[in-house]
Amino acid sequence: MKLRFLLLCILASLSFFKSDAQTEELSAYNLTWTSQSKNSGESMPCGGGDIGLNVWVENGELYFYVSKSGTFDENNTFLKLGRVTIKLFPNPFGGTDFSQQLHLQDGSVIIDGKNGNLSTQVKLWVDVYRPVVHVEINSSEPIKTEADYESWRYRDRNANGLENNQDSRKWSKDGVVKTLKDNITFKNNMVQFYHQNQDSTVFDATVHEQGMDAVKSGMFNPLAHLVFGGMLKADGMQAAGTNEGKYQNTDFEGWRLQSTKAKTTQNIEVYLNTSYVNSSQLWAQKLDSVVRDAASNRKTALQNTQNWWKQYWERSYIFINPDNTNPQSPEWQAGRNYQLFRYMLGCNAYGTYPTKFNGGLFTYDPVNVDTTYKFTPDFRNWGGGLMTAQNQRLVYWPMLKSGDLDMMKPQFDFYLRSLHNAELRSKVYWGHNGACFTEQIENFGLPNMGEYGLKRPTNFDKGVEYNAWLEYTWDTALEFCQMMLETEHYTGKDIKPYIPFIESCLTFFNEHYQYLAKKRDINIFDANGHLVLFPGSSGETYKMAYNSTSTIAALQTVLTTLLKLPPQYLTDAERKNWEIMLKRIPPINFTQIEGHKTIAPAKSWERINNIESMQLYPVFPWGIYGVGKPDLDVAINTWKYDTLAIEFRSGIGWKQDNIFAARMGLIKEAADLTVFKLKNSGRRFPAFWGPGFDWTPDHNWGGSGMIGLQEMLMQVDDKKIYLFPAWPKTWNVHFKLHAPYNTTVEATVKNGKVESLTVLPKEREKDIINML
Repeated sequence: MKLRFLLLCILASLSFFKSDAQTEELSAYNLTWTSQSKNSGESMPCGGGDIGLNVWVENGELYFYVSKSGTFDENNTFLKLGRVTIKLFPNPFGGTDFSQQLHLQDGSVIIDGKNGNLSTQVKLWVDVYRPVVHVEINSSEPIKTEADYESWRYRDRNANGLENNQDSRKWSKDGVVKTLKDNITFKNNMVQFYHQNQDSTVFDATVHEQGMDAVKSGMFNPLAHLVFGGMLKADGMQAAGTNEGKYQNTDFEGWRLQSTKAKTTQNIEVYLNTSYVNSSQLWAQKLDSVVRDAASNRKTALQNTQNWWKQYWERSYIFINPDNTNPQSPEWQAGRNYQLFRYMLGCNAYGTYPTKFNGGLFTYDPVNVDTTYKFTPDFRNWGGGLMTAQNQRLVYWPMLKSGDLDMMKPQFDFYLRSLHNAELRSKVYWGHNGACFTEQIENFGLPNMGEYGLKRPTNFDKGVEYNAWLEYTWDTALEFCQMMLETEHYTGKDIKPYIPFIESCLTFFNEHYQYLAKKRDINIFDANGHLVLFPGSSGETYKMAYNSTSTIAALQTVLTTLLKLPPQYLTDAERKNWEIMLKRIPPINFTQIEGHKTIAPAKSWERINNIESMQLYPVFPWGIYGVGKPDLDVAINTWKYDTLAIEFRSGIGWKQDNIFAARMGLIKEAADLTVFKLKNSGRRFPAFWGPGFDWTPDHNWGGSGMIGLQEMLMQVDDKKIYLFPAWPKTWNVHFKLHAPYNTTVEATVKNGKVESLTVLPKEREKDIINML
């Protein structure tokens, strides 16, 4: 017994020191500013659950924008819920002693100011489990507080020209586009604010434009009966009237709460609610429930939130050169910014909608991104409810290896909600089965009305976007099919709810290309019994493609993975059906360049329309080529000799060349491109990359950087785990990543040697292949 007790003590102490070391490494990434910000473009992210704040102090006043998942208005603009400004009297931020810190360990922002003998600390944090923002003010001397709820939607606002890139109407000519005003009022010394969508929305206009009115009544509509907003509340403060002002280039109106007396402590809360209800009264009742729930859990809310962030950081991490904290080192920055970006993703862990590629919850005044964009803080380029699939995928792929599979649910649910509408597209336009998901996809599963084509010829196929970039671009949904399948591979969790979606996406390709073949030929298949994938598209780049390699690789991989599922997922008849389809998929295309066998983007194509290296998609995301896999030299030849792959190579935005390089074991190329991705953004907050091809913060920039760094450290091939396949020996690292079969791998590398390696469960150690 004594020996057993001693062993338990030793294990407990080792666990403590290990956890303590990991906490110390993470704390080195806490970001501290010792001067105030110039504008919202120098804000700091804070959040939790499904709420994001942009926090900054400017001219002695504290500001924060409030965003929440799923707040889409009539035009499908992703509206912010307003701005809060806090002023303190006397002002501790009027002196020169100032600091603002992002405290990653518990997801809070802590602001300290000292002015003479007055010292004040303000802590902002968001309850992970309920939609409440907390502002806690503690001062060495009694002070008074003013808290203003500020809104630029105190009036209707016209959106003109480029500003309509924030909504789903884009360049529609069906009248003036208006962002309708919110309802804002004082209520019992609180400020209540909400936006209630009108009966007619861009959903109705889109359905009509795309010729689907006959089935409209059965379609999913996420904009109808949607009411969202909240309440600014502070005990010991009272309504103090309204005021007007202008921030950056946008006029606003403010509703002020003011202290009744000076105090050393002051708590301010913002309570939020988003509901599908038939009246604002029902919405208000639900908001009151949020307030009551928060009150009953006040004593435990902070601790529970801190516990959530603690387990989040313990779940996965990558610390580069942790023993040599040098903020000027690009490699150290890459490790730090990987963590900062993962933090931003964690702020939408429980969102109703996925984290958007074009800024997530953390956009700010657009004039601070592009000085010509003098629009409101609601603006973001590439739409609000528009979920561009090719970009969204890069935000979600890294969550497999970071172990954040629970955070993938909002993205998966997005597709499940839209499934019926996408299936109706196939039925209405072509009379066959299967879900047709396009590239520029709305949150109700149809193409964006502007991108669909407003000047369509009357005889043009209604199911195809009349758009040079987007026509026949509909295979990105297969990446989300694969992500769903991989969640079973990684965790063994039941994925039965996702099987209908996966099968419907596959059915579309099977039936649609037989349908097209019947229209032009007696034979449905080619001479080898394969589907003829024409017309198709290899991304947005190789257009009017015949047998696109990216589509072939996608179908081969998804079908193969589906057929490997345990028996309970498919009946014998279903399994046979998918085995038949797999045999119908044509082979990947190859060509010769300078005498070297390379992957071709398609069998043939008519034009090149974008700058994506689609010929390397069999490397990522589809993993047909990679370290330890057959014919890797063919993929490397493509990287080395394909002139367009070379010409398109970059680290900007959604470019994934860093991932290709890592997957092929090209150490220097992977390191250079991934460091380019993850080094400081050049903005005050180092992980606010962009705008790249999209917007700032550019989340597909960060996501592709995360994937590349993960792949440099660890690659998997079913049960095989390749460690350090593209890792420079001069980089020290401490990391913890997740692999299939409920496996975690934690390792420390110093001076090119593995100093520690922990694989759980232990029996998976036999599957490790160390490539250092």
